[in-house]
Order: sequence, then C-alpha cells, then structure tokens
Amino acid sequence: MDHEADAHRTDLMTITRYVLNEQSKHPESRGDFTILLSHIVLGCKFVCTAVNKAGLAKLIGLAGETNVQGEEQKKLDVLSNEVFIKALVSSGRTCILVSEEDEEATFVEPALRGKYCVVFDPLDGSSNIDCGVSIGTIFGIYAIKDGVDPKIEDVLQPGKNMVAAGYCMYGSSCTLVLSTGKGVNGFTLDPSLGEFILTHPDIKIPKKGKIYSVNEGNAKNWDAATAKYVEKCKYPQDGSPAKSLRYIGSMVADVHRTLLYGGIFLYPADKKSPNGKLRVLYEVFPMSYLMEQAGGQAFTGKQRALDLLPTKIHERSPIFLGSYDDVEVIKALYADEGKK
Repeated sequence: MDHEADAHRTDLMTITRYVLNEQSKHPESRGDFTILLSHIVLGCKFVCTAVNKAGLAKLIGLAGETNVQGEEQKKLDVLSNEVFIKALVSSGRTCILVSEEDEEATFVEPALRGKYCVVFDPLDGSSNIDCGVSIGTIFGIYAIKDGVDPKIEDVLQPGKNMVAAGYCMYGSSCTLVLSTGKGVNGFTLDPSLGEFILTHPDIKIPKKGKIYSVNEGNAKNWDAATAKYVEKCKYPQDGSPAKSLRYIGSMVADVHRTLLYGGIFLYPADKKSPNGKLRVLYEVFPMSYLMEQAGGQAFTGKQRALDLLPTKIHERSPIFLGSYDDVEVIKALYADEGKK
C-alpha cells in the first residue's frame, strides 16, 4: 500500500457520498433514509469527540443513576443517549426509538414523525471508559408502512426485517461499520476533514477463523454444548492447531475483530443468566445482521438469530456469531445435545 500516495488522494468516498450513490440506484427513493443516516453519523461524530475528551472534561465517573439494566450509568452514557435521541428526533424521519438506556420506547411526536424505527445502544461497553478500551454505538433500523400509526409491535420484529444496521467504534480510530442489506462497508473518521472515509469496502469475514472470544470466567455455569465447543477450541482432536482466545469485554470491539479476522464470538446462556446477557434488539440483531451480510452466521443455541421474535424491547438472548464454519460446529454440538 502506497501510504504517501494515499495521503494525497483527492477522490475520497465519504459516507455521505456512498449513501447518496446507493440512493441513486433507487429512483423511487425520496432521500428519507439518507437523511436519517446522516443524523446517525452526526451523533457518532459528537460521541466520538466526547469520548476522546472524557478524561479532560470530567465526564468520567458516575452520573448517580442506574439504568434499566441495573448498570450504574456513566455520565457519557447519559450524554450519548441524549445526543442520539435528539439527533434522531430532529431528523424528522423516525417514529419510534428504543434505547438501552431508557426503560420505555420513545414515540416521536406526530409533527416530526417519519417511517423509521431505530433501536440502539448509545454507548456499549461504557464500563471500559476509564481504562481506554474501545467502546461503541450499535444501531438497527426498521421501516414501518407509510401512513400507519406507529405501535410498539413495529419494533418487536425479527432482525431479518431490519433495513440497515451498524456500529461505530471509538478506539484508536473512530470506525463506522454499516450494512444496508447489500454487504458490509467500513468507514474511518478523518479528524482533519471531519468526514467518514470508506476504508474497508465490502467486508467479508473469513470462512473459518483462528480466534474464539468468550468470557471464560463464566465457564462453570455453561451448558454442555458451549463447554464442549470451548474444549474443542483449546484441545482439537483432529490435529488442527488450537484456537487463540481474545476477549476484550466490549461487544463492539470483540465483534469488530471477529468481522475482520474471522473466528467466533460467544455470549452463551448460563446458570446465572439463563436467557443470555446481550439484548436482542440493539445488540444481538444488528451484529447478527452485519455478520450474515459479511458471509458469516449468527445462532442463538436454538435458531438463526435473525429469526428470533422478541416480545419485550429489552429482551435478552444467548448468541454465537462469526465465521460460517465455526458457527456450524457449535450448531452441530447443540443439535447433538438436543437429541440426548
């Protein structure tokens, strides 16, 4: 790669240009989706700046409240949530917003209503802020039929009905990974331009990976299939090399690495959390959508993750996602356990 030539490139594919190009392929499009995405991008830029300044601005530390998941809220959580709610409402293109930080869904007032429902986790992994580990925003978008009054059922849909999903990771660089149902693309924020530039076009996850990612501290509470799978990773019986363990504990960072390098990310159900720990609407679904669009798989231990029908907005589910062949192995183990 010629870095010098790259530094002087003038033909930059920004995320705005990319989305407008996609829009031009749909002559019937009114640009609503493009406007919505531009507001999400603005929210990501704002949060990225806030995260970078957190230590200086005394934004670290507790805001003194506890969110609906029983987690102590950091000031940055509260700020990020407000930023995204305001950005999404002001776009005039949304009707229902579901945030990890809010117990109830937000219904947008009729004057500002549009046809999109957005589900999001404004700052995933925020307990890692203090130690500089990558954190991120996760989002998924559903569309409702025109002229219909929005109901909570409009967001309680299987993940396969999403029209787009993505995440923005705030780490050594600020990276936005997006799918609108035609593959996955990664954009990196160029701070000097204030623009997201296409740096990872058409991301494809390797068919098989060398890494597994799981919190092994929960091993004593796992079910038999998960325990057997991790045993296979560490002590393969077929002569293949053992897999490496990498676990950051920030879903966005762990999934981002899995997407680029291959392998599998697991957050199984266990005796402590019989329904798993990750939330279906704004963690499991968007990440599963991206994995499938990149050629991988996502499985709950019982079914394809994107076929799951949630009944509550903060519902949880186990999840196994990553390289196609690696997820096949865990699916086979669960099928074997089911026969016993």
